[in-house]
Amino acid sequence: MDGKGYTRDGSVDLHGRPAVASRTGRWRACAFLVGYEAFERMAFYGVAANLVVYLTTQLREDTVSSVRNVNNWSGSVWLTPILGAYIADTYFGRFWTFTVSSLVYILGMVLLTMAVSIKSLRPTCSGEVCEKASAAQIAYFYAALYVMAVGAGGTKPNISTFGADQFDDFDPWEKKLKASFFNWWMFSSFLGGLIATLGLVYVQENVGWGVGYGIPTIGLVVSLLIFYLGTPNYRHKAVKDASPTRELRRVLATAFANRQLKLPGDPAELHELDPQHYLIAGKRRLCHSPSFRFLDRAAIKEGPNPCTVTQVQETKLVLGMALVWLTTLIPCTIFAQVNTLFVKQGITMDRRLGGRGFHLPAASLSSFIVVSMLVAVPLYDRYFVPFMRRRTGNPRGISLLQRVGIGFASHVLVTLVAYAVELRRLDAARRRGVLSPGQVVPMSILWLLPQYMLLGIGDVFNAIGMLEFFYDQSPEGMQSLGTTFFTSGIGAGNFLNSLLVTVVDRVTRREGGRSWIGNDLNSSHLDYYYAFLMALSALNLAAFVSVAAKYEYKREVVLEVAPPEGKASAVAGPGDRRV
Repeated sequence: MDGKGYTRDGSVDLHGRPAVASRTGRWRACAFLVGYEAFERMAFYGVAANLVVYLTTQLREDTVSSVRNVNNWSGSVWLTPILGAYIADTYFGRFWTFTVSSLVYILGMVLLTMAVSIKSLRPTCSGEVCEKASAAQIAYFYAALYVMAVGAGGTKPNISTFGADQFDDFDPWEKKLKASFFNWWMFSSFLGGLIATLGLVYVQENVGWGVGYGIPTIGLVVSLLIFYLGTPNYRHKAVKDASPTRELRRVLATAFANRQLKLPGDPAELHELDPQHYLIAGKRRLCHSPSFRFLDRAAIKEGPNPCTVTQVQETKLVLGMALVWLTTLIPCTIFAQVNTLFVKQGITMDRRLGGRGFHLPAASLSSFIVVSMLVAVPLYDRYFVPFMRRRTGNPRGISLLQRVGIGFASHVLVTLVAYAVELRRLDAARRRGVLSPGQVVPMSILWLLPQYMLLGIGDVFNAIGMLEFFYDQSPEGMQSLGTTFFTSGIGAGNFLNSLLVTVVDRVTRREGGRSWIGNDLNSSHLDYYYAFLMALSALNLAAFVSVAAKYEYKREVVLEVAPPEGKASAVAGPGDRRV
């Protein structure tokens, strides 16, 4: 930090004044944020984890329709952050975008609670049998769901990024603290998910859906109030005058316009501004990389209105992240099974636990994903990272893409286990003569635990690694938009699963055939579908390895004013080598 005690990364307080390092940011500020994240995750998973059960038992939708509708809603929840991130990075900043969006999110939860509580808004049920919902009731329920999705668009990409903003990359101590931020941020997220899948799911099925949705709604309101209590402690990134996406479009257009010009052999001959410009602007300068070389034409000095090397490198970063993003879609499709087919599979199995007839809700098994994560995150952060750091010299222990790759590899194993368990379940159904859709297969639901636990352990590498990768590699001023590479991958994965389920059902039904994913899973072939996903996962892993091997990480040049001479000097940016 400088002599006045201000942060060195240009962060400001809510009023636009330079942030005082000793009074703002760090974990003291993040303590107010993680509470909101835990309650938001509890609200989201409180709806998502058991939504397929509500749609089939209360709204009487068939298996394929309910899976498709859950995937479409989940996909929307994870894709709307693209718009929320763009608004934050371009216009209002993360704090104010989050503020408005969180109120919309709460409105959606209130409407949803009313939809399952008020008699005129929900179908009439007698025991486990419900009358067919009216068109108005269905429309109101889905409207409430999608209001919640709109609110999520402004909260998901901005709250985690806002938390990362509380650490100054140019202060060695704070940089070290930030290295653990995303691990512990996801830990709080997992904790909220655990409460939802263990507690709320049981309340919904045994006490009432209104109570099950009302509890997280109240918790969300309280957590938002706590968030605002921490306002004096927060650091804010100033919103840039120019839209970051406009700069990307300009680089692409200029490179195309200069396609006939000859590139210089030495990158130093490309157009770049003086170091003093970056000092005054408070912006970071990027080092040239040989990837996507055709974009270097945008920085040819002889061309009209040339772009800078830094602007070209920012565009290269986005293209590189886009290639990595494409390889995240299949793993996100695998995870989409957790709230859909895994739950439908569990409903068909023996859910009795203990000798008193306690029935475990099928959706509660997803709590074992969270438990696995809660156990694995501290082990990863406190033991695995220091162990690997001593051997690799990497501050993170292993590179970001190595971490993601381990997670992707685990998904091949998850689908293999799911395939094997489903084979055994179908065999048990045949041997015991389980023929009708309502009959329970005499096989404990706990057989599904391995696939859930493997997903949890794998996501410590996969999900956290992706979130950190897309934040870390995003161009300056685009961290919120960069984070949406993570959220949009999950959304696209849900939509892809919706498409796959629909196509597979139609193809396998053709000419009177038996659907792989029928209403009666006991007479279907869900094992074939899991084998299909396993093959996709293996092919995707090979594609990811190819992309990761060619990826070039961001290298920044930090320009500082040396106190004795008062001249600008260039040093390597945080975590990067000197150039």
